Amino acid sequence: MSKEKKIEETKVESQESRVESPETRDEGQESSEKGQEAQESSETAETHEAEETPETAEDLLAKAQERIAELEDKNLRMMAEFDNYRRRTNKEKLELMATAGERIFKEMLPLVDDFERAVAVMDKTNDIDAVREGIKLIQQKFISFLDKQDVHVIETEGANFNTDEHEAVTTFAAGEDKKGKVIDCTQKGYKLGEKVIRFAKVVVGE
Repeated sequence: MSKEKKIEETKVESQESRVESPETRDEGQESSEKGQEAQESSETAETHEAEETPETAEDLLAKAQERIAELEDKNLRMMAEFDNYRRRTNKEKLELMATAGERIFKEMLPLVDDFERAVAVMDKTNDIDAVREGIKLIQQKFISFLDKQDVHVIETEGANFNTDEHEAVTTFAAGEDKKGKVIDCTQKGYKLGEKVIRFAKVVVGE
């Protein structure tokens, strides 16, 4: 074989060795993809590690101060609302008391008129029966007025002595069957609704 032919064959073999086979190319591409996936996995892991990094003391302190400020503001608002409610309620109570007093006195004025007329008649007449009848009518009107205001007389006749409603002024030996019972009432007692506004003064049997 001539020297020139050998040189040409050597060049062909060199060129063939430089051409990659499909398998070689696939292996290179797969290796490159694996490297990229590994890099992405590493970046993801670093991101997770950054997210899971515990809060610093400064962060916790800042959050605590923010929460304290929020609670203080809420507390101040509640106190202000309660103070407004208290003032409004007190004002309504005062207005109610004033209105109730005005209404009661206004309803009492006709009774005052009746008493004035009765006194005028007493000065001009000698008819005692007519005066007596007029006084009884005024008394009935006054009792009706009290009943309208939910003011009632405390029962005493034949009642058992009750310290919640009665005040014993004295005792009286009235026999075994009258022991602990009201014998007499020296001054009537009254209740406003269920509240005693004046105790009945009574004599109690012993």
